[in-house]
This record gives sequence, structure tokens and C-alpha cells, in this order.
Amino acid sequence: MNQNKIFSLLGLATRSRNVVSGEFMTEKAVKSGDANLVLVGTDASDNTKKQFFDMCEYYHVPIYEFGTKEELGHYMGKEMRASLAVTDAGFSKSLIKLLEESNS
Repeated sequence: MNQNKIFSLLGLATRSRNVVSGEFMTEKAVKSGDANLVLVGTDASDNTKKQFFDMCEYYHVPIYEFGTKEELGHYMGKEMRASLAVTDAGFSKSLIKLLEESNS
């Protein structure tokens, strides 16, 4: 299934320092133009989701709801993470392709 591919790609992007996580860092990446993709956990609060979806729409950054906060954190080797931003264009492109495939 694509979910495993997405998580392993996320792990790879994290290890190559192309991911920032946590609400503050994700927001900073979006507003500074560094974010190429934002992921928000499916179990993040409605308020958090709305905040990021609105912000990403405004800054024209692709955003997806994917994985739980625990899964996102786990695959990054961190604590639970409600949101993260991928800062590398190549990783973002590959992840978006997989996310689109898993949504269809």
C-alpha cells in the first residue's frame, strides 16, 4: 500500500533535513516560502486543520491530511506531530504523487 511508501519517503526526507515539524516551525516554513508541502495529522484538532488549510491556501502551498499525529511523529523519529512541512521540491513532488494515488 502507498501509505508505507509515503511514510518511508517522509523518513528519508527527515533524515536529509528536508522536513520541519511542529506548528510553529511549519507555519514559519509556509510563511517564508520554504514549504513545498504541508501534512496535517488526521487526528489534529479542527482548529489546527483550519489554521493550516487557510494558511496554505493563502500562500499556495499544497496541503494534505495524512496519518495520525503519532504516526507522523514516529516516522520522523520524534514525539507526536500534528503538522509538518517538507522543504525540498523533489521530495514534495514524490510525496504529492503518492498522496494523490492513495486518495484516488
